[in-house]
Amino acid sequence: MRWQPSWSATVNRRRAEPGARPPGAAAPHRVRIVGGAWKRTPLRVPDLPGLRPTPDRVRETLFNWLGQTLDGLRCLDAFAGSGALGLEAASRGAARVLMIERDRTALAAIRDTVNRLGAGDRVELAGGDAFVEFGRRAAAGERFDLVFLDPPFGTGFAEKALARLAPLLAPGARVYVESEAPIAPPPGFELARAGRAGQVHYHLFVMANEAAPGVGLAGKGADEQGVNE
Repeated sequence: MRWQPSWSATVNRRRAEPGARPPGAAAPHRVRIVGGAWKRTPLRVPDLPGLRPTPDRVRETLFNWLGQTLDGLRCLDAFAGSGALGLEAASRGAARVLMIERDRTALAAIRDTVNRLGAGDRVELAGGDAFVEFGRRAAAGERFDLVFLDPPFGTGFAEKALARLAPLLAPGARVYVESEAPIAPPPGFELARAGRAGQVHYHLFVMANEAAPGVGLAGKGADEQGVNE
């Protein structure tokens, strides 16, 4: 659900038809909430270069890992992009979702969806740099049970964010990460699940020795539920 290098966009080399999108322009994404109270709700995704929402099928797999409901959990979507992950969590009962996004156009699209759903009482939006927000929220004593990290590919932000999350995590917290390559568990975490969809690798980490019920630890069959596209 995040930014991908613009060179990865498929270029349409055929002759453009009347009204067709210019060659090289990104096609609009069609994303919907796949479960919970807002199931099947379409999300407006701006036509921005490199915006890569987490596919519906990958989110279905993720929430099979997490459990279908997130009742009462405090969630952080640190690189919100399309908002698909954070809004999915809110739809499934999360008590609070903080969504951070630095692109103003993307943030405005998420805000429109939050207003349309009447979700302002549970979803908080923050514009700006995720790492700055990490420090500010930790200093304020905020803690989260579930964190989504889907940063721009090729930046190293996933590893950097994982290294800075500890002050924000509640006991037993889980962290979901998307990246362009497999990521090893950072100190203090264990890999619970992992999968791959095309060029996207996705991982679910849990705090070491505090695996949440219903989330198995890495080992035999750890990545058997991966989605291949």
